[in-house]
Amino acid sequence: MTVPTTNKKPRARGEAREKVYRYVRDRILEGSAPTVREVQKAMGYGAVESARKQLDALVQDGRLLKDARRSRGFRLPPAAGGEQTVRVAMLESVDVESLTDAIADPAGYLVAESAHPATELFALRVRGDSMNGDGILSGDVVIVRRQQTIEPGSLVVARHDGKVMVRAYRAHGGKVVLDAAAAGVQPLTVEPSRVEIFGRVVEVRRRLDG
Repeated sequence: MTVPTTNKKPRARGEAREKVYRYVRDRILEGSAPTVREVQKAMGYGAVESARKQLDALVQDGRLLKDARRSRGFRLPPAAGGEQTVRVAMLESVDVESLTDAIADPAGYLVAESAHPATELFALRVRGDSMNGDGILSGDVVIVRRQQTIEPGSLVVARHDGKVMVRAYRAHGGKVVLDAAAAGVQPLTVEPSRVEIFGRVVEVRRRLDG
C-alpha cells in the first residue's frame, strides 16, 4: 500500500514569503524601507537573489510597491477606503496625563489598517468579562482612537476611581453613564468630572490559537 505524501514546499515558500513581508512592512512603518541585501541578511539567505525573488513575488502579488530607481524603494500600497497600514502602540496601562508619552514609548506595537494616523491610536488588552454580552472577552485587544467627542452608544475606554474599563457610553441628565454588557453588572452613572474618557474603541482583536 502506497501512502500519499504531502508536498510541503508550497507551504514553506508561503511562510518564508510572509516572513519577508512582515519584516519589510515593519521596517517601512518604522520609517526606513530595507534594501534587498538587508532583507537577505535579516532572513539568513545565502544569496541576495533569494531575497530578490521573494520581494519581486510580493510586488507581483500587490502586497508591496517598488520604485526601481531607489535602493530603498519599497513601500506599502494604499488600503481600500482611504485606510493605511499603521503601527499602533500597545500599552500596558493608560493615564490621561501621560498618554502621549506612553504612546511614544509603548510596551510593543501591533499593525492595523486605519484611516487615522498612528498618533491618534493606541491598543490595550481587556481585563474582565463585563462586556462579554457584546462579544468582548477578557484577553481581547481593543484598538482605541483618542478623541474628545464621543457619540452615545460608542464603546469607550474610560477610568473611574482608578479602574480602567471598556464600556458603552451615553449621557443622561447631565451625567455620564457607562453601560456594561454582562449579567449582574450595573450601569455606572457619574458626574463628568469623575470619569476620564480615553477614546473610542474602533477595533477588537482576539487570538484563536490560545
